[in-house]
Amino acid sequence: MELLGSEELVWSVLRDLENSPLAEKEKALLRFVDKVNRDSPRITAEDMQPLYAVGWTDEEIYFAITVCALFNFYNRWIDACGVHALSDEAHREGGKRSAMQGYVRK
Repeated sequence: MELLGSEELVWSVLRDLENSPLAEKEKALLRFVDKVNRDSPRITAEDMQPLYAVGWTDEEIYFAITVCALFNFYNRWIDACGVHALSDEAHREGGKRSAMQGYVRK
């Protein structure tokens, strides 16, 4: 099974990150982003060490923090404004489009 870019990979990570087939480098980043999402005031320099150990740079960590923060902002803004949720199929199609074209629209 081709995992990269597959819906199966996404579901395996969401169900059980630690036992998913995702590489350890990405697992370390997702563990960190989970802490950013749930407990950002307690992030310390010690939290960076597992990321450095698997090869993440300060710039890449900064981008991960930024993406997490922006998603939190957007979700709260959408919820508070009463924007209706997209269907599962609309999310799936958007994911395919982003995978093919990236996030930047030309």
